[in-house]
Amino acid sequence: MKRGVGWIAAGAAAVLVAAGAVTYAVAAGDDPSIEAPAKDSADAGFARDMSIHHQQAVEMSYIVRDRTDDEDVRRLAYDIAQTQANQRGMMLGWLDLWSLPKASADPPMTWMGMGDMPAGEDGALMPGMATDAEMEKLGRLNGKQAEIFYLQLMTAHHKGGIHMAEGCESKCTVGAAKRLAGTMVQGQESEIQLMADMLEERGATARP
Repeated sequence: MKRGVGWIAAGAAAVLVAAGAVTYAVAAGDDPSIEAPAKDSADAGFARDMSIHHQQAVEMSYIVRDRTDDEDVRRLAYDIAQTQANQRGMMLGWLDLWSLPKASADPPMTWMGMGDMPAGEDGALMPGMATDAEMEKLGRLNGKQAEIFYLQLMTAHHKGGIHMAEGCESKCTVGAAKRLAGTMVQGQESEIQLMADMLEERGATARP
């Protein structure tokens, strides 16, 4: 396991470098022929919704770091928190660069054609997000129980994030947004596999 987590840490570092390059690309104009996207565009919707999605992953990761002494889980949680906080800051920076609001009156996922999906319950605004009750439960657990619950919640969270990122790959028009979305898909698919191995070591599996 040490080797596996070390590999994912190196992967997370690579993602941070790539994220910095993407930030520079957008700040530099990315493609002078492309104007800033509209406030109801897929690019803007992705940046808003994924920023919210990422924020919960960051919170979840810092919670579990306080609930376990397991080195591998703590390292994975730190990597996820740092990567997603960096990406979240980048996406919010895009909205500033584009002079677009960071919030929208439209339901989440409208940019993906999913604005009519049932409203999220108990804080789970988008696919894969944990409910408020699940976040509170994570904060009460300790040790192995906290590790398993975190890995299960984060696996579901990543699957929802991948679905959104693939939507941006398909619908976004700003090159940097599409590239970041692709980076998210690759990174989170790798982490899902790692978390499956970590759950198996603890005698558990991902939730259906």
